[in-house]
Amino acid sequence: MAQEEKGYLELAQDSVITYAPKMIGAILILWIGFKVIKKVMTFIETLLNKSKLSDTIRPFILSMLGIVLKVAVVLAAAGIAGVDLSIFATIIGASVLAIGLSLQGSLGNLASGLLVLSIKPYKVNDWIEVSEKFGKVIEIGIFNTTVVTPGNKTLIIPNSLMTSDVITNYSERGVIRLEVDVTMPYAESFPKVKQIIEKAISTIPNILDTPKVEIGIEGYDSHFVQIAVRPYVEPDNFWEVTFACYENIKKAFSENGIQVAYSEGVELGSIGE
Repeated sequence: MAQEEKGYLELAQDSVITYAPKMIGAILILWIGFKVIKKVMTFIETLLNKSKLSDTIRPFILSMLGIVLKVAVVLAAAGIAGVDLSIFATIIGASVLAIGLSLQGSLGNLASGLLVLSIKPYKVNDWIEVSEKFGKVIEIGIFNTTVVTPGNKTLIIPNSLMTSDVITNYSERGVIRLEVDVTMPYAESFPKVKQIIEKAISTIPNILDTPKVEIGIEGYDSHFVQIAVRPYVEPDNFWEVTFACYENIKKAFSENGIQVAYSEGVELGSIGE
């Protein structure tokens, strides 16, 4: 019995002599590695804060880089401790595959979000239109873009749509041309009507002097002549000026006796207040 106990003791001593240096080395790798990672992350964070990257993408880059570095340190420590790394590779590979299959849509939005943040087709506070949805961008996230409509509705738009559909950026050039359409009867004088429209919209605030307002005949209908009124405004004044244009033009037509043709017949009718 004493001989058997002696054998176990010797086996334990041999195991300690064999594995203790590896375990100590692994612990040192973890301790030193995490300290180095902390300093590296602080340095990288300083560089990113000085860069032109958006506030949205900087934390994401730091988070992903931190995870990658920590995993690398853990794998290095496991290798020194004598752990078979092929097991880790199998587990990680299977996990990545499973996560990838279950998050295909999210990963697509993630990739699209990084693309949007990189090429910057639009910025926060820009007025945009995508998939017939119009509004102001209030947040650009990794997975989606948040837009608020003029009716104060919040739209959460997946970033995959922002990179696969046509985006109209009304704020890119700083000004936007309104498309106000009115009509006049064929018997009326266009120069007269044009002068009335010019006077009617000249008193509207926030219409820009440059570029100059464009007014012209856009087409002919069976009952009336189509007139295009194209003033320029800053994007934030889009709806305010649009409504004011229609209101002022209608009032001016009424005051000057300009008639319109109703679609159900050719008889001319007067315009009320």
